[in-house]
Amino acid sequence: MITHLEGKLIEKTPTCAIIDCNGVGYYLNITVNTYSKIENLEKCKLLTHVIVSQMDNSQNMYGFFDEQERSTFRHLISVSGVGAGTARVLLSSLSPAEVQQAISLGNVSVFRSIKGIGEKTAQRIIVDLNGKLTPLSLGRGAGGESIYNKTREEALKALLTLGFVKNLSEKAVDKALTANPELSVDQIVREALKSL
Repeated sequence: MITHLEGKLIEKTPTCAIIDCNGVGYYLNITVNTYSKIENLEKCKLLTHVIVSQMDNSQNMYGFFDEQERSTFRHLISVSGVGAGTARVLLSSLSPAEVQQAISLGNVSVFRSIKGIGEKTAQRIIVDLNGKLTPLSLGRGAGGESIYNKTREEALKALLTLGFVKNLSEKAVDKALTANPELSVDQIVREALKSL
């Protein structure tokens, strides 16, 4: 699977970008937030998410400037009733941090103000994603990825591989990271195991 594309920006609009990677042009659906970050660039790297539709045998590729936006997109499309188009509109209207804040505060009206999201879907987003999105205020690595996000995901994956339940593992990992955000993956796993 394609995880990112890096190359020359051939075309860019608030809804799409075409990146030339060694002579091959890739069409990516993007959000307004991503567009605002690549608007003045000639070359860029976008993280990707590919959706294959069995119904019409099509593939759509979505591009994101950073891991926070891609991760938030992936969480949103995991919610029943939220498709890729709706998630893209939502992330064009709100930043990932604003989405996280609305979820943590249970602010249904923020999501209802987005085209295509009704009362039930807004409530479902809040219920399904509450506690699943990681804090976005921590530092980023050289590639634009959140260091916190990456280490958290790797530690969580290790615990799940060891056979621990997901929700308990998430709580244990978050507890370890809250106490010390500088922990490495193996240190997080060790700390989490103490409370599991």
